[in-house]
Amino acid sequence: MQLKSINPAKGELNRSYPAHQLDEVDQMLDDSVLAFHGWKRTSLEERATLLKNAANILRTKKEGLAFTITIEMGKHIREARAEIEKCAWVCDYYADNGAAFLASEDVETNASHSYVTYQPLGSVLAIMPWNFPFWQVFRFAAPTLMGGNTALLKHASNVPGCAVAIEEVFAEAGFPENVFRTILIPSSKVDMVIKDKRIKAITLTGSTPAGKSVAVLSGKYLKKTVLELGGSDPYLILEDAELGSAVEACIAGRLLNAGQSCIGAKRFIAVDSVYDRFEEMFSAKMREATFGDPFDDNVTFGPLARNNLREELLVQVDRSIEKGAVLITGGAIPDREGYFYPPTVLSEVTPGMPAYHDELFGPVASLIRAKNTKDAIRIANDTSFGLGAAVFTQDIERGREIAEFELEAGSCFVNDFVKSDPRLPFGGIKGSGYGRELSYFGMKEFQNAKTIYIK
Repeated sequence: MQLKSINPAKGELNRSYPAHQLDEVDQMLDDSVLAFHGWKRTSLEERATLLKNAANILRTKKEGLAFTITIEMGKHIREARAEIEKCAWVCDYYADNGAAFLASEDVETNASHSYVTYQPLGSVLAIMPWNFPFWQVFRFAAPTLMGGNTALLKHASNVPGCAVAIEEVFAEAGFPENVFRTILIPSSKVDMVIKDKRIKAITLTGSTPAGKSVAVLSGKYLKKTVLELGGSDPYLILEDAELGSAVEACIAGRLLNAGQSCIGAKRFIAVDSVYDRFEEMFSAKMREATFGDPFDDNVTFGPLARNNLREELLVQVDRSIEKGAVLITGGAIPDREGYFYPPTVLSEVTPGMPAYHDELFGPVASLIRAKNTKDAIRIANDTSFGLGAAVFTQDIERGREIAEFELEAGSCFVNDFVKSDPRLPFGGIKGSGYGRELSYFGMKEFQNAKTIYIK
């Protein structure tokens, strides 16, 4: 079997990669376990040095790695470069802070000495998506490897070139053989890896249905999981919002990565007193956005990653219009090569429409009218998702209280679009998953908090 890398800007084959055979996968699992026994004994200083090496390689090879991202999943080249820089940042962050995060903690008890030590679990399987093909992997790999675990990557089947390149970065950085490996297999074969007793934990970033499937199977075999799943992030526009900056942040949050982001801004909930003005300003900015060749610095974003994703998005938009949503701009597939979809605005979105309930994974914005702030909060939380949320208001204390106490999400921002940061925990609630990546919390997910008690 071959895994095909397709250039979504042209719909043309980049290259085919032979999938690993079952006996090769079996050997990789053996090798990963063997590597773990040595890696867990490697000093934190040595692990940090190797992560610093990886960061330097990412920066040195940024142009080539960014090119691979762009031709495999269509991300605009400037965003691809930024993604590689962010991967270097997360490597540096855990190299600098990992030892402190993993430090043993003394606890006063009746023992002469008792403490908690943090020890790695073993081989961790990462099932990763295509939309941020380097960042999603490195935000898992940096803390996991710094923590003494070994890693096996099952990447999305449409980005095999990225998967191979990531393994090469770790190898060139000097990580011991088999500490990080890429397994090239289709999704239909991943269950056998999850079940395998040599795998001690699983992390998945992907859709909610995929997360549920992995959670069920992992639960059957009692394996620790971290799941970062879909999202339909609400952005609340209150009556005192500074609309100019709010619109800029909302546009940035919606069009980043051509709208293909779990934490992308998706539902824009404006209170009635500012709804019409917000719609006018937001729609004007969306009309100004351009799509095209992802290597062209003059366009806003490139194509969607696959044609089936574009077709699904079109169906969601059409069904929402059929149920009463008002199409302000966009909404039609352009007559050109590649998997492009225009910036699209749907206004007067209400319950019962896909644009209200579903995750729209592309450059489509759902505008929802709320009676007042209380109603806006209700609408924001009227979702099965809980990944990110934002509120725009000039009353900072009011915004903070809404973000902290009212919005049901893992990350809540005031007057900015939601984004991940190595220094802050990242993850969701409800249908957006569980567990946390990044920061101190992400470091501990795949560690055994072991009690040591000495009489």
